[in-house]
Amino acid sequence: MRVISGIAKGTVLKTPEGLTTRPTADRIKEAMFSIIQFDVPGTKVLDLFGGTGQLGIEALSRGAKSAVFVDAANSACHLIRENLRRTKLQDSARVVQSDYLTFLKTTQEKYNIIFLDPPYAEVFLENSLKMITEIDILQSNGIIVTERPVEKPLSLDFPDYTRSRDYKYGKTLLTIYRKESP
Repeated sequence: MRVISGIAKGTVLKTPEGLTTRPTADRIKEAMFSIIQFDVPGTKVLDLFGGTGQLGIEALSRGAKSAVFVDAANSACHLIRENLRRTKLQDSARVVQSDYLTFLKTTQEKYNIIFLDPPYAEVFLENSLKMITEIDILQSNGIIVTERPVEKPLSLDFPDYTRSRDYKYGKTLLTIYRKESP
């Protein structure tokens, strides 16, 4: 796993041992950032299920202004910090150890891009999408990037959000929600 583009291009990121974290494959990450490439520069990013931090790190490398990484696991937060040091992007980042619902209920910040790549077998994706749209932490014209397995339906639509088509890459689907301007 590596940073694909930007100022940290080519930096190899550390990955966890075992199967507790499922990093996004490089080809899916590359496709994801091809879709949103013009939305990234100058943005404030939330990587809600941080894992290795690779999605937020890729955004920082491509010109995002700042990123907040959230993960419930201490080991994941340690790994994110290590990967930020490897890429020399730690000054633009903040790592928060928290479960996603607690973080969403307490954050006072607004973001331009939110990455949602939660554990596939759980209802975290649905719950976080509902919460994000209810508490209004996405800037106008901001985007939510979701990743899920092909067999997991996502039939959620939200007022004031436009949903993209599903982008299929092997056994993975990417869906993007964009918050409409008022």
